Amino acid sequence: MYEELRKAVYDANVELQKRELVIYSWGNVSGIDHSRGVIAIKPSGVSYDELTPDKIVLVDLDGNIIEGTLKPSSDTPTHLELYRNFESIGGICHAHPTNATMWAQACREIPCFGTTSADYFYGSIPVTEVMTEDEIRSDYELNTGKCIVRRFGGMDPMKMPAVLVANHAPFTWGNSAAAAVESMVVLERTATMALGTITINPEQGPISKALLDKHYLRKHGKDAYYGQLES
Repeated sequence: MYEELRKAVYDANVELQKRELVIYSWGNVSGIDHSRGVIAIKPSGVSYDELTPDKIVLVDLDGNIIEGTLKPSSDTPTHLELYRNFESIGGICHAHPTNATMWAQACREIPCFGTTSADYFYGSIPVTEVMTEDEIRSDYELNTGKCIVRRFGGMDPMKMPAVLVANHAPFTWGNSAAAAVESMVVLERTATMALGTITINPEQGPISKALLDKHYLRKHGKDAYYGQLES
């Protein structure tokens, strides 16, 4: 019944490795079937070189295993909290790509310096607050999700499909598992260019609102005209 979902999540995890955004088992991608409330996610600690579609674990929104003989990712509670609160998203990706992770470890949001970032992210990529000792010691992964949800209060997660968890690493998402990985790929490129920008000019300010709107809305707005029209 869930073969298509499991295969899509497997393919997305493989793409994450192909893009050289993970090493060993340092990352995970999930996808959700909203109609059934079923999430497919990478198993915990399994190397990408050993991953196969049948090893992808299926859980419900409470984290109960539906299908699979392996433990789901240790980050599953974070994914579930995001799915429970962001009903528009269909896939989530977590990884530790070098440059985006450096911004997260520095507890710095990534400013939207130019049009490359604006094509995907509607403004600066946010960073969460630093988690408290109590949040870390009790239900750490669940509290990571709650920390992200708090940061997105009043924000549309589909206009900003990425977040930097302070002292940790990024999470990204999209309308599918594949789209979540695409967001991670673009996030890492954006983080790299932003780092180079402030190296060249430490005083550089963010892109103008007019240019941000133009580049974001021409791809994602109600009157978007980027790409080919569907027949």
